[in-house]
Amino acid sequence: MGLFDRLRGDNAPRVAFLGIDGVPFSLLSENQSAFPNMSAIASEGAGGKIDSIVPPESSACWPALTTGVNPGETGVYGFQDREVGSYDTYVPMGRDVQATRVWDRVTEDGRNASVFNVPVTFPPQRNIQRMVSGFLSPSVEKASYPDELQSTLDELGYIIDVNAKLGHKEDKSEFMKHAHKTLTRRFETFKHYFAADDWDLFFGVFMTTDRVNHFLFKDYEQDGPNKELFMDFYRQLDEYIGELRSMLPDDVTLIVASDHGFTSLNYEVHCNTWLEENGWLSYTGDEHQELGDISDDTRAYSLIPGRFYINLEGREPRGSVPEDEYESVRAELKEEIEALTGPDGTPVCERVVEKEAAFRGAHDAIAPDLVAIPNNGFDLKSGFRGHEDVFGTGPRNGMHSFDNATLLIDDPDAAVVDADLLDIAPTILELLDIEHKRTEFDGASLI
Repeated sequence: MGLFDRLRGDNAPRVAFLGIDGVPFSLLSENQSAFPNMSAIASEGAGGKIDSIVPPESSACWPALTTGVNPGETGVYGFQDREVGSYDTYVPMGRDVQATRVWDRVTEDGRNASVFNVPVTFPPQRNIQRMVSGFLSPSVEKASYPDELQSTLDELGYIIDVNAKLGHKEDKSEFMKHAHKTLTRRFETFKHYFAADDWDLFFGVFMTTDRVNHFLFKDYEQDGPNKELFMDFYRQLDEYIGELRSMLPDDVTLIVASDHGFTSLNYEVHCNTWLEENGWLSYTGDEHQELGDISDDTRAYSLIPGRFYINLEGREPRGSVPEDEYESVRAELKEEIEALTGPDGTPVCERVVEKEAAFRGAHDAIAPDLVAIPNNGFDLKSGFRGHEDVFGTGPRNGMHSFDNATLLIDDPDAAVVDADLLDIAPTILELLDIEHKRTEFDGASLI
């Protein structure tokens, strides 16, 4: 439905969704005067903290948010997934998402959807109004559909992602300069298509927030030297969201949401190093760098973030744990993970979730057997190159959290209470008056 359709009398409601990747609700609630525009959405409509999913990793979160179902249905569990019946791993892309996206439901209803910069959407779909895919897209040219979209993005100087390598430098000024540039170019693009006003669903994501949080979040929480750089960035984001909100006509409901929360990072925890030190994992040789390099007597291995797999006979190609020992071995591993403590004696994990409690659906064959949800401060890593120590530090000082994600709905009839990431897609469809079955989703509408 475009502008001329509405002039002819089609008054179907519309939705504009703005993603703010990794923004914790506490950041907004603790700084209401600094961020008046986002605060206004919460006070005039509804707002609050919501839970993410297990695991709270963007590559798993955005498919879940945009479909309303858990990774057992989407088939995407993290940044790196394992092939069924193999030790080969792959990085999930848009075509690996096995559930129906909310913008596909809009298109099937005969309406228009414009989608910008959502992670795990490359290559861009060619069955909707327009799309520029997000995280891991190699270039604007390859990320955009239709062809005329690319020329507009080029004119606006669109940037798919901030240069995160700049964040590794001790001096964050160059990184933050590029973060502001990326944010501004994204805003200018969103503003352009808000003004075009030819869509029924606008779905755009600011991912630069996640990048800034990874490198400056502890500065915010602990009054570090880069706190003002951090706050200035978020003041600019709030100003942009306020301007976009002011452009929306009365028939559009604005939703602002993040896919997970954030907290300060104190230690990186190298899970495969810990498994190796405790007799769960070994390698075929000294030069190991991938999952396929594990030895035949390995009993367990890990993939990021905090996903643990039993090397199960009949499931893994060289499984060492017999099926009749699966439950006892998994219980043993879970107990040891729960007992793991950091250098200061603090428990590393807040809880360890068995796969049956977290995942269900047609694509649960590659589900991890256990997922560890860390306590604040412990970022779970799972490379196969090996590390001398289980605990270490790196250039990042912020990490994802399961709780404390953000949801703002510019509608007084909404209620953000006991909500989670899976409630967002059915809420969008409810606002759009698009028929759907409650049983199709793991979440429910908040209207």
